[in-house]
Amino acid sequence: MTPTSDPTIYQRPAEIAQALIRFDTTNPPGNEAACIGYIRQLLADAGIPVTILARDPARPNLIARLPGQGTAPPLLLQGHIDVVNTANQPWQHPPFAGEVIDGYLWGRGALDMKGGVAMMLAAMLRARAEGTPLAGNVVLACVSDEENFGEYGAGFLVAEHPDLFSGIRYALGEFGGFPFYLGGRRFYPIMVAEKQSCRVFATVRGPAGHGSRPMRGGAMARLARMLTTLDTHRLPVHITPVGRLMIEEMAAVLPAPLNARLPALLDPAQTDALLDRMGPEALGFDPLLHNTVNATIVHGGTQTNVIPSKIVVEMDGRTLPGFSGAALQAELVALLGDEVEIAVQAEPPTAATPDMGLFPTLSAILREADPEALPIPYMLPAVTDGRYFTRLGIQTYGFLPMNLPEDFDFYASIHAADERVPVEALDFGADAVYKVLQRFGAAENA
Repeated sequence: MTPTSDPTIYQRPAEIAQALIRFDTTNPPGNEAACIGYIRQLLADAGIPVTILARDPARPNLIARLPGQGTAPPLLLQGHIDVVNTANQPWQHPPFAGEVIDGYLWGRGALDMKGGVAMMLAAMLRARAEGTPLAGNVVLACVSDEENFGEYGAGFLVAEHPDLFSGIRYALGEFGGFPFYLGGRRFYPIMVAEKQSCRVFATVRGPAGHGSRPMRGGAMARLARMLTTLDTHRLPVHITPVGRLMIEEMAAVLPAPLNARLPALLDPAQTDALLDRMGPEALGFDPLLHNTVNATIVHGGTQTNVIPSKIVVEMDGRTLPGFSGAALQAELVALLGDEVEIAVQAEPPTAATPDMGLFPTLSAILREADPEALPIPYMLPAVTDGRYFTRLGIQTYGFLPMNLPEDFDFYASIHAADERVPVEALDFGADAVYKVLQRFGAAENA
C-alpha cells in the first residue's frame, strides 16, 4: 500500500484508521513492519522525522518527535498497532478490509487500537500542518506486541532506549474516554491506573493409580474443590485510592438509590454482599475492588487409563495498584489451603496513587466537546503498555475519546467479531487529542 501524500489527510482520521486496519498485524506473529512503514511515510510526507527501533526487524517500533518551544516537558502519545486474532469468529464483513458501512468503520483494531493510533496521528499531523505552537515536544510512539506481553514493543523501548523518553511526565494512551451510561448519566472514564497481570500456577497432587479402580480424594477431586472454591468465593476487598475516587465522584452525580448504594461499596463489610445484589452492574465494579484470578489452562494426565498424580492449573491473575504478586499469592494460599501449591510470576506492581496533574485539562476538553459529559478517573482491570512507561516515572492517561451512542457496547466489541467504530467518533477523538496538544504546558500541567 502506498501512503497518501495528501496534506489534508489529518482531517479524515477514519481514512488513516482504514489504512492501518488493512495491514494484518495479528499477534502472534505480529508482522507489524509494513504497517509501521505506512506510518513512517505518512509522517515523512508531513516533514516529521522518525526513528525506527526493533528487537526483531519484523516487529519494529516507531518514535516521532514534533518540536515544541521548550517551556514545558515533552508529552508522549503511545499506541500499539498489533491486534488479536480473528480465528473462528463469524464476522459480517472481512476483518482486514477496513470497510465503511452505514457510518461505521469495520475491522480488527477499529477500537483496539488502530482507531486510537489514527486519532494520535491526525492530531500530530494537524499540529504540524497548522503550525500549532506547542509548549513542549510531542513524542509519538507506535509500538508492536502490546497484545502479547509487549516484549518486542514498549517493554523493549523502555528497557533498551529509556533516553528517548527523558523528561516526560505524562502520556496519552489507551484505554478510556468512551462513554458508559448509569442512572441516566453519561460518564466518560479517563484511565489513570491499571491492574497488573500475573501468571499463577496452582498445583494439586494425589496418588496415581489404574483407571479401573475408584479413586477418592485424589488430584482430580482436589482440582474440583479448588475450582469450586474459586467460583464461589472472592478474594479480600481492597479500597484503593483510584477506586475510592471513581466511586465517590460517580455517586455525587447519580440519582437515588444509586447515590447511596455506590458509596456502600467502599465499606469492606458490605462490599461483597452489595455486589451480589447488583446483578450485571457489578461486573464494572467487582474487579476494581479485589485482586482476581481466573483458571484458563489445565495440564494433567497422560493416558486415559492412568489416574494422574499431579495437575497444574494456569491462572490469569490481576493485582490492584500497589499490590504485588506476593500479595496475591498470600491471598490464594489463605483461601485454598495447604492442598494447593501456589506459585506466581509477576511484574513490578503499579503505583497505588496516580499523578492526577493532567486530569483537569482532559476533563475540561471532554466537557467542551460533550456538555453532558461527566469525566471520572478510572482504573482499568486489564493491562496496557502504560505499565512499562510507569517504570520511567511516566503517568499514562487512557484518553482516546469517542462519543459512542448509548446502544453501542464498547466492551462487547473489543477483541470480538464485528469490531467497529463510528466514523464520527474518530473525528471526535482526533479533535480532543489535538486540543490536548494545544493546551498542554499550562501552568498547572508543566
